[in-house]
Amino acid sequence: MFSLGSWLPAFPGLAWGWALLDAFLQGLVGACAVSVLCSLLKVYLYIQCLNNPERQAEKEAIRAQRAVLEPLHVLVLTGVLALVGSRVAALVVLEFSLRAVSTILSLGKGSHSSQLYLLCQYSLGCGVSCGLSFLLEGAPHRSWSLLLAAGLAGLLALQCQRLARHVCALYELHSRARYCGLCILLLSDGHRIPALLRRALAVAFAVADLAAVELINRDFLSAAEAVRFWTPLTICYALLVVYMQEEARQSADGGLVFRTVLVRMGGLFILLLTVGRWSDILHVLVSLLGELWCLLRARVLLECCRRQ
Repeated sequence: MFSLGSWLPAFPGLAWGWALLDAFLQGLVGACAVSVLCSLLKVYLYIQCLNNPERQAEKEAIRAQRAVLEPLHVLVLTGVLALVGSRVAALVVLEFSLRAVSTILSLGKGSHSSQLYLLCQYSLGCGVSCGLSFLLEGAPHRSWSLLLAAGLAGLLALQCQRLARHVCALYELHSRARYCGLCILLLSDGHRIPALLRRALAVAFAVADLAAVELINRDFLSAAEAVRFWTPLTICYALLVVYMQEEARQSADGGLVFRTVLVRMGGLFILLLTVGRWSDILHVLVSLLGELWCLLRARVLLECCRRQ
């Protein structure tokens, strides 16, 4: 099954080692996807703030973000996504998909869409990891495929980071002088970045949702077991969505985002105490750290979206 280890003798624990490598590569691809999302949103929000004289403080806050911390963010998120099991990652993906659909139906298009993109960071990483785990299951060259995917994702993430640094440093000058092709392209088509992200995320989560359902259902031996798991899960998620929608109407402060993370993960923790496994409990705690890490890294962009 693991092509990289097929050339080596069958030492004890060798298959476990290749499985760990595959998990790391899946996590790396997911972390790179999150990095691409944040970089493009940073470009879009910076241009929006630059074009609005009343938002110059927000523009300077975005520019002041340290780009040297981005590799650390990717590395930590890679480790978190590698540690989280496929079962909990699938539950995180399904929970966000339900929440996103509810938000879109209740709020429609508008300034809240940018904030929704930022809130999906960790869920996107879990979704990419779940999708790769499902699509490459049983593949004869699984490890090589993941290595190639990680290389391509890393190259794309690096290019998007370079774009964000270029925009924050030189876009203001280049957009006036009009001699930089990249900045001229952003000047004319930069407003289309949210639409591009919307389509890409729709495809990513559509694949991730199908993979998540399949990964969860494979653990059940009968339909009765599946019903005993999905029924409380559906009720729990529905109540969480209703609670968060009501909380969003009554509160507009920046701490709401972090409170909802604690409520969501707390609800999932209690649910898995009754219908899950002990390993799932540990993975929920790791997921909580991953969610908080992503939100803390994007707190400046979240504040820009909140004030928009």
